[in-house]
Amino acid sequence: MAESKNPTLKLPGINAAIIMDGNGRWAKKNALSVTSGHERGVEVVKKIVESAAKAKLESLSLYAFSTENWSRPKKEILGIKKLIIKAIDSQLSELIQQEVRLNFFGDYSSFGKTVIDAIFKAERSTAFEDPRLKLNIALGYGGRADIIQATKLIAQEIKLDKLSLEEVSDETIFKFLKAPISDLDLLIRTGGDQRISNFLLYHLAYSEIQFTDTLWPDFTEEEFLQCLEAFFNTERRFGKRTI
Repeated sequence: MAESKNPTLKLPGINAAIIMDGNGRWAKKNALSVTSGHERGVEVVKKIVESAAKAKLESLSLYAFSTENWSRPKKEILGIKKLIIKAIDSQLSELIQQEVRLNFFGDYSSFGKTVIDAIFKAERSTAFEDPRLKLNIALGYGGRADIIQATKLIAQEIKLDKLSLEEVSDETIFKFLKAPISDLDLLIRTGGDQRISNFLLYHLAYSEIQFTDTLWPDFTEEEFLQCLEAFFNTERRFGKRTI
């Protein structure tokens, strides 16, 4: 990508998300352990969050751990659990200082009490009424599972006469989905693969999607700003004809 010409670009009201791919390949490339790759990835998260806040994004949603990731080696999963706690402990004070509201979503019940307690503490400590940025972390999340669960909840509401079929709309479905956003404006995926990997499926209907070959641990603030600038310069027609 060319160098960004607008480092002060502001995008208020925009919901962005990132599939942070490439930690393992980066570790292998640098003859390091997979855990070292994840640790480096956490350092990158810190910088990108700062940039997102400066750009005045409404929210930034990060795909940290999917439902499919449970099939990874137990040693790697154990390392990820420890890293979640370490990352929260080391970055919570800065998130509070930056007035970033932290929210985790997905089914993270299997991560254990220590991780869950750390998550609840972080969410309580950053529950700003008017945050500079909403930072959403997908943990144990899968888009299909999210839609299925929302469908069951809506069906139950209809069965109990708390909701009618005529009242079911996009807004209704967004209300019952675990992901704390509605429409997603921009999705970025690092690591070279061009797929969405079961992430925010219902929210992606009209998202702009950008893929980069850069492995997540090498993803820089400059490249993130380039992605935001490319989004800013994109004409979004939402199916309408403009010519």
